[in-house]
Amino acid sequence: MSGCDAMAQEKKAGLLRRTSSSKKPLKEKVVLMYDEIFTKDDPAKSNPRFWDELFLMKVNLEYLEGKLECLDGDEVMVMKNNLNSLFHHCVLALEEEHQIKVVNALQTLCALFRGVHQKNKSATGFDIINMLVGFDKAELRMKDLMESLDSLLCGDGSESLKSLCLKLLLCLVTVTDNISQNTLLEYVMINSIFEAILQIVSDASSRGQHGYDAVVLLALLVNYRKYESVNPYIVKLSIVDDEPTLDGLGMVVHQALTEYNRQYKDKEEENHAGFFSTLSSMVGNMFIADTEEKLSVQTNEAILLALYEAVHLNRNFITVLAQSHPEIDLAATPAPPTPTTPVSPLGTTPPSLDVMHNPELPLDPNLQTSNLLITFLKYSSIVMQDTKDEHRLNSARLCLIILTCIVEDQYADAFLHDDNMNFRVNLHRMPMRHRKKAADKSIPSRPLVCAVLDLMVEFIVTHMMKEFPMDLYMRCVQIIHKLICYQKKCRIRVHYTWRELWSALINLLKFLLSNETTLLAKHNIFQLALQVVSLFNMFITYGDTFLPTPSSYDELYYEIVRMHQVFDNLYCMVLRVSTNVGQWKEPASKVTYALVNVRAIINHFNPKIESYAAVNHISQLSEDQVLEVVRSNYDTLTLKLQDGLDQFERYSEQPKETAFFKELVRSISVNVRKNVSLNTLSQDVLLKEFSSIS
Repeated sequence: MSGCDAMAQEKKAGLLRRTSSSKKPLKEKVVLMYDEIFTKDDPAKSNPRFWDELFLMKVNLEYLEGKLECLDGDEVMVMKNNLNSLFHHCVLALEEEHQIKVVNALQTLCALFRGVHQKNKSATGFDIINMLVGFDKAELRMKDLMESLDSLLCGDGSESLKSLCLKLLLCLVTVTDNISQNTLLEYVMINSIFEAILQIVSDASSRGQHGYDAVVLLALLVNYRKYESVNPYIVKLSIVDDEPTLDGLGMVVHQALTEYNRQYKDKEEENHAGFFSTLSSMVGNMFIADTEEKLSVQTNEAILLALYEAVHLNRNFITVLAQSHPEIDLAATPAPPTPTTPVSPLGTTPPSLDVMHNPELPLDPNLQTSNLLITFLKYSSIVMQDTKDEHRLNSARLCLIILTCIVEDQYADAFLHDDNMNFRVNLHRMPMRHRKKAADKSIPSRPLVCAVLDLMVEFIVTHMMKEFPMDLYMRCVQIIHKLICYQKKCRIRVHYTWRELWSALINLLKFLLSNETTLLAKHNIFQLALQVVSLFNMFITYGDTFLPTPSSYDELYYEIVRMHQVFDNLYCMVLRVSTNVGQWKEPASKVTYALVNVRAIINHFNPKIESYAAVNHISQLSEDQVLEVVRSNYDTLTLKLQDGLDQFERYSEQPKETAFFKELVRSISVNVRKNVSLNTLSQDVLLKEFSSIS
């Protein structure tokens, strides 16, 4: 749009004021000065103090951005020198001792970044750099800008200014949906602020006020052109070994997730109370369902991405997951005043400052300590409840990818299985008609691997539905497999209710069989069936090395024999498909082969059980009687040793996950851009703070 109607634009921005003595509208002085910049003439010619005066005035963000958005390409070229000059003087103003000038320069820069990008979405990165900075001066100007921001972030100056610097950087990073197309970020790569971000998260005071923004900024910068070139933020993050820094990073993530869990739990209890006080149970149910759905939408992918990058890139960070945070007396640490923040949906805002200053605000009255891993598991149990839309599906997928990275790490596995480190973890469970809500106090204190297995079983049981999340099921089963491989390798006997897992897996096979035609239209169900059968083969072949007692091994055989119909039906189905020509012939034949030992067990024990019943004239055997038959007939059972059961493919982001992460980062960039408002620290508050500084 080449010529915006100036008057309409000004009215829209609310820039016109009337005096009592005149009907003629008057413009604010700062708006008149902006108008001078948007001409071809140098405003400093007629007023040598033009730039000094400009940065003493309160920025009118709406007008400035609106004016930039109205320019077409030709108009930009006419006033390019003035725009370049405005950018240059903004950068110079950041060096001023007069703090109001610094504040106004930071806000003006944000308006420049946003306004130019908004208008020129189709322009190349080089064109935008030329419009803003001037291509010949870009390297020098951006170097000066980044050095000034670095100094402000690392200095002893105002916390409000530091917050504003981070907001500006978040604004700069997210002006394009696809951050890898934001050419300005090349200068942020060359002039790294990595150390400044680490300094913020390693210091308790600055972390409390700026940690959230700093960590989200780091997560985004790590994802700039990560697949196309060497990203210095990836390299630097992967080698951080400073304990306070890693602890600080973990603390920010921990507290953001803790705050989300708390809000969710409070809302859940509020809805529960509301339900019982409602006269109409039908209306109550509708209210609860509706609210829960809204709650589950507002997930926090930005902080999850930060956790993923830390876990995936930095081996040293794994130790942070396990660090216990004792309960803190809230009165012991006075919380600083919370800055004015706009109301945002649950989970999208940084945690309040009182939370950020306290290492742990436990959700569970009976839990004396917590850690990042427990908080993450609880968070995962919330976001994995409902995966009906793409947004929630992606959030659940990211949780499972993080868990995959964790269970592949030897140190993490050692901690998960440590019998001396027991925790009571109250995972959120999806309300289902056929089961009662478990009382929190009934959950025993156990090694954390039990909570991970509980989370996987919970997902398997609750997501057998028409819109089948195949990818998530594959990841769940793979996580279970990797844990069992570790247990087998280290001969660790976990006291877990394995029957719940076996039952969930058999019901999953039953679901795949019942919905074969529908599911095959979209998914390779044989791949998942093979994973499930391979899990059973792990238990059959190596169960004596990791199941807690000999009777657990007997119970495994009991479950297989009891549910033999499911395995028989699966065998018939895969045999039918593998003997026909078609795309599923090979994957189906792999399942046929994998079922050899399961079928051998069924074919061996079923006749023995029937014979026992006939000899003893019993129409239906009890579980103890069946187990007795099983124990008595192991000797004559012949099984085949299958290769590779305890082998697995390690997680690799490239190439399988690249499309997922590109889309995820795009979504986070859009969301961060919406939530980054320089009015978070309102101009009036800032100006009041610095009014005494001259």
